[in-house]
Amino acid sequence: MTLHINEAEVRAVLTMPQTLEAVEDISRKQSTGEVVVHPRRRFELPGGGFFHYMAAADYSAGFVAMKQYTYVRGKLQFLVPLYEMATGGLLAQIEADYMGQLRTGAASGVATKYLARKDSRIAAIIGTGGQARTQLEAVAVVRKLKSARAYGRDSAKREKFCAEMSKRIGIPVHPCSSSAEAVRGADIISTATTTSQPVVRGADLAPGVHINAIGANHAHKRELDDEAVASADVIVVDSVEQSRQEAGDLIIAFHGDEICWTGVKKLSEIVAGKASGRTSDSEVTLFKSNGIASWDLAVAMLVYAKAKEKGLGRELPFWSDGAKS
Repeated sequence: MTLHINEAEVRAVLTMPQTLEAVEDISRKQSTGEVVVHPRRRFELPGGGFFHYMAAADYSAGFVAMKQYTYVRGKLQFLVPLYEMATGGLLAQIEADYMGQLRTGAASGVATKYLARKDSRIAAIIGTGGQARTQLEAVAVVRKLKSARAYGRDSAKREKFCAEMSKRIGIPVHPCSSSAEAVRGADIISTATTTSQPVVRGADLAPGVHINAIGANHAHKRELDDEAVASADVIVVDSVEQSRQEAGDLIIAFHGDEICWTGVKKLSEIVAGKASGRTSDSEVTLFKSNGIASWDLAVAMLVYAKAKEKGLGRELPFWSDGAKS
């Protein structure tokens, strides 16, 4: 039987520390070839919406998952089907909005763990939506922060975000009146916006800062200006192939210079110790995240196991045992 796991049940079983561990583990396996990832593909729907899909397989664990989602009239709907390799069975259909927020935050947390200075104490977050919450939460798990700053265009939403996140992560989160105010002097910067134009400029970056840029995943959109990208001594991505298609932050800043791509490193290689990350406290490090299906697979496996353990979800009679065509 296939288990349907809804958003409320995902929230009931999934925590950020667990998600961080799952994303880090599957990243390590990705570097050995045990995990295979197919990049995101999308096509446009009539009226301007989009359908997206991406997939990954973990041969050592024996599971395959696909994330598929629509974006229509400003609304996103996410679903992750999880399959078992040995039987071909569809184990679960998982509603994946919150799961996606956690896995994206966790990936930035993993990048921060390996790339940010150990003594990082001040974080900045640009954006105040759901993704911004999990970005800041993940950074707070892997670094002992003293405070954080937040900027979003809506002042009321910004104030509410800061109050909620102060309670959630246990440190003061201060609202700022501009992105520049938020990032100046910050040790770790995360961007989680829907903007098409830069919200972080190189002129405002402190030496030794680490940046997680997660909002822009179209070739024509970016959150960082040319100077911010050029200032990075180490540039890391989740997938070079996918980044070449949709990492607007890099595509635009590189201006078509193929040599720029030769120095871009993969997060999985850094996690596995096959590539170097930060080598000094003065270096600026950048993680450009687009989101890859291996993270969805890792968290789907975790959610399915937890749901089974707790007796959550509803069985759906797909291809019922004994049914004949």
